Amino acid sequence: MKIFSAKQIKQTIQAAINSGATSLDEIIGTVSDSAAYEIMSRFRPSKRIVVFAGAETAGAYSIATASKLIMQGYHVEVVVFDISQNLSAECQVQLNRLNDTNPEAVAIYSGKTLFEPPKLSKNDVVIDGLFGADLSRPLLGESGFPMLFNYINESYAFILSFDLPSGMMSEWNRESLLRKMIHANVTIVAHFPRLSYFIADFAPAVGVWKMVDLNISSEISNATVTDYHIIEASDIRRILRHRDPFADKSQFGSVLLIAGSYGMMGAAILAAKGAMRAGAGKVTVHAPLCGYIATQAAIPEVLFDADKKDIFISDMAVKGRYNVIAIGPGIGTDNITISALENLLLTSSTPMVLDADALNCIAMKPSLLDIIKPMTIITPHALEFDRIFGASNSHETRLVKAIEMAKKYRIFIILKGHYTATIRPDGKVMFNTTGNSGMATAGSGDVLTGIIAALIAQGYKPERAALIGVYVHGLAGDIAADRLGEHGVTASDIADSAGIAISEILNPKQ
Repeated sequence: MKIFSAKQIKQTIQAAINSGATSLDEIIGTVSDSAAYEIMSRFRPSKRIVVFAGAETAGAYSIATASKLIMQGYHVEVVVFDISQNLSAECQVQLNRLNDTNPEAVAIYSGKTLFEPPKLSKNDVVIDGLFGADLSRPLLGESGFPMLFNYINESYAFILSFDLPSGMMSEWNRESLLRKMIHANVTIVAHFPRLSYFIADFAPAVGVWKMVDLNISSEISNATVTDYHIIEASDIRRILRHRDPFADKSQFGSVLLIAGSYGMMGAAILAAKGAMRAGAGKVTVHAPLCGYIATQAAIPEVLFDADKKDIFISDMAVKGRYNVIAIGPGIGTDNITISALENLLLTSSTPMVLDADALNCIAMKPSLLDIIKPMTIITPHALEFDRIFGASNSHETRLVKAIEMAKKYRIFIILKGHYTATIRPDGKVMFNTTGNSGMATAGSGDVLTGIIAALIAQGYKPERAALIGVYVHGLAGDIAADRLGEHGVTASDIADSAGIAISEILNPKQ
């Protein structure tokens, strides 16, 4: 699914209206139906509902929702902010309809006097239709709205917003502050999700977002170009291949995993498990000699190639032929290990996945960035990314920087998080939709490294291996959480569920 800018969304909806496929009145009706249902499914008619309506589309949505709730017997109070005495046509239509049936429910605020907001408590429901997606620039404090937002937030009322909580911008919010936004419990979005939903800084404002299908033709969306996408099961199903029943292990590729050190062999074992469960034909672990017994005991299916050092890796020279090399889980950052990594990056043209301590080695010797081969995949979490590329003061600035770095070094950056972002060398960003909080556990990233490496070994290009790997990893975590609960998920559980996840994608339940 594509993520469009606010401008593109307006153009796409207008194109659908111009084509006769829908009308603005139908859109407002569909969105307000969804919002009214959301309220009715949660609260009884005895619940007090206060609506704050602006002058544009969000205001129209909220007033239409108010009308429908009143018809269902709810007590609704509507405050319409008509400060410029210039309500949009769609907002005026909805206000006229409400006034025709329940004029006593409406109060108009013109801005000529000091605004006294209705008293709110945690027992109330607030419908936020003040700005939604109509805001074109961050609100200034002197406008008075941030104070109103703060008052609403501090009431602890249940809040429903439209498209965007008021005060939030559709894409980038570098000039906005979380405390100057409505903090919604639920955001009802008309057909198109917004980029800002996927940036952790503002998740407390968005709450749970629920998309309303407006039946807009896919032809219009397909013709619109964007750099941002959401990856869903259908996307992965289109590119994930069934296994050939006549194949042998050589056709599923060979992985070289350079991982582990004294006290950190668990990282190597988890990455190897991830690779085996994701379908690699053969996995070889290159690790210090101290890891031999642990690795062979934990995963007898893998081959073990011992480094000449007992407790850390000193040599990454490749012996034999491999389809992919995955480096980093648990290798440490000894100077000799850093030198070995540098030599590997200089001499090998085999596709690579760099994770964990491989990234920390690069952070200690930044010149290694300049010798990473194009199309290499790196998989940092936020701290690892900042160690390499410099500190970021927000998730948003980190994402922007990751886009710049992926372009500069022509690499794939998998920026791990709730909506893990795969950033391509051309700057396109793919947000993942699987996974849960139970995956915030030691070793989870090591499993991801193994899964991605296995996919490259099986012949997937790095771009597809990254997308499939991240999705499968998250789905494996969801499968593990369903069985064990989010609190009980371990990295081993995720690895063990990877094969099941792939099977579920390829063979969806009807």
